[in-house]
Amino acid sequence: MTVDFGGDIGRVTDDSREAKADVLFLVTEQNGSYKEEALSKGSKTVTARELYEALGLGGTEVVGVTGTNGKTTTTAAIYSILLDLGYGAALQGTRGLYINDERVEGKSLTTPPVLATFAHMFEAAKRGCEFFVMEVSSHAIDQDRIGGIDFSLKIHTNITSDHLDYHGSIEAYRAVKSSFFQDGGKKLINRDEEILKFDPKNAFSYGIENPATYKIMAYTLGGGVSGVLKHFETVVPFETSLQGFFNLYNITAAIAGVHILTDEDLEDICEAAENFGGVAGRMETVSEEPLVIVDFAHTEDGIRQVLDSLKEKEIRVVFGAGGDRDRSKRPAMGRAASSIAKKVYITSDNPRSEDPKKIIDEIAEGIEEKEKIEKIVDRKEAIERALAELGPNEALLVLGKGDEAYQEFSDRKIPFDDREVIREILSRR
Repeated sequence: MTVDFGGDIGRVTDDSREAKADVLFLVTEQNGSYKEEALSKGSKTVTARELYEALGLGGTEVVGVTGTNGKTTTTAAIYSILLDLGYGAALQGTRGLYINDERVEGKSLTTPPVLATFAHMFEAAKRGCEFFVMEVSSHAIDQDRIGGIDFSLKIHTNITSDHLDYHGSIEAYRAVKSSFFQDGGKKLINRDEEILKFDPKNAFSYGIENPATYKIMAYTLGGGVSGVLKHFETVVPFETSLQGFFNLYNITAAIAGVHILTDEDLEDICEAAENFGGVAGRMETVSEEPLVIVDFAHTEDGIRQVLDSLKEKEIRVVFGAGGDRDRSKRPAMGRAASSIAKKVYITSDNPRSEDPKKIIDEIAEGIEEKEKIEKIVDRKEAIERALAELGPNEALLVLGKGDEAYQEFSDRKIPFDDREVIREILSRR
């Protein structure tokens, strides 16, 4: 991509094909082998750190949130709280770019290339943002797509099994996540996980089970997540409309993160947190009667946490697994779903170049109670069947795609939004 920053910097590209005398070439880990080509075209080169400083981006406080699950909700909650407290803030992540409560760009990579991030930060600074909140993926850490950025705060949500097709092993995946926390800057760690390795300097913690800087003393999950938060001698209650035990961690991380960043009164922060209504496609209630919930959960741990949040009901679940992605997690996803759900409808997610029937069979391998399984390749048909069989006091969870508005096959993308499909089916009943 090429970005025109104006002023003394002018145009910058990370694509050697766009390099020329009046365009700076940003050298990254991904394009380093093309540096000589860019130089031969008359382009001057610049490193990520040099560009970061030249653009004056150090004046914005950057918050980076990483973890297998919870990044999107935690970053969105931090962004929401900051805005409610009167700060200028931007949010970059899976759902796109938001600046001061305006959606500026649509969905993208969890963490885009560093030039795109710098362009987003530059625009946010022009619009008066004091904070830039971003999701940080393991791929971005490994590929140094966050190179040159000074983080005011790094936040850890959790580490479970994911992306092993890329990282090769769970140990390598954990090591990549841990590498993000090896500096002496401020960091906020989930104290109830012992997996992460981090530099203890400037480390804060949050937790429910274990002693922490920000400790949940009591909580309830009925009708929304609420709790009592203790920070040294300060004890403050809070209430939210979020659903699920895992969201107790997400909102606690957000409250603690904002407190570390702003030093605002903790009670004011908790009051602002009550206004956060959650994220589209994350534990989103599509229908109250019958109870139908859509969530993005696409890992073993994510599925287990979502199902655990509705333990008081009998649960039916519809889900699949993405093609051309980590195959090792598929049986574990099936095992997690069947361990809690009354019935499991295994269907297509985004099969991409793979045969959806084979993906379904690999998920089913992890389920011992075969009588719980129904295999239906067509996702709409699977949802329709599950809704038809839903009984009183039962809940249906449709997992894996969240607020995605398409389904991806080898040769095409088709419009498909779980929420719209559910509403359309229910409207005909």
